[in-house]
Amino acid sequence: MYSKQEAAQLKQAFWTAFGQYMSPILSADEEPVNWVNYKTGEKDIYFRMNVDHKTAAIAIILTHKDPEVQALYFEQFLQLKKMLHAGLAEEWQWHLHQHDEFGKLISSIGTSLDEVSIFRQGDWPQIISFFKPRMIALDNFWSTAKYAFEALR
Repeated sequence: MYSKQEAAQLKQAFWTAFGQYMSPILSADEEPVNWVNYKTGEKDIYFRMNVDHKTAAIAIILTHKDPEVQALYFEQFLQLKKMLHAGLAEEWQWHLHQHDEFGKLISSIGTSLDEVSIFRQGDWPQIISFFKPRMIALDNFWSTAKYAFEALR
């Protein structure tokens, strides 16, 4: 078992390693990008990666406070579902209006990798290999799809 400080240090080391590994890769628009803290340019749309002691997960998270507006964002993603899944070369799980671990109402589109741990450095290559192609695919998708969300601002 790790102390809180040791756990925080391991998490920081993982995300630093991931960021360094991804830093040479430019975005679909040929610009440098912070892959760990990806900016979509839309206030309520986030691309999130998370890894804990048993799972790695990547998702598109919709956080608009108004449930009806959040549903409109989700519906817009549904319109682009075939394009998203084609770019990812896999299907993700779609969840409209669920509560996150803090009780906040969100919608998500994502996938996960089970039986990996951020606390086992031997799992890091597998986790990075899980995140890397999916973040690149999300970036490629977003370089085209983002324009479909301008009207919802």
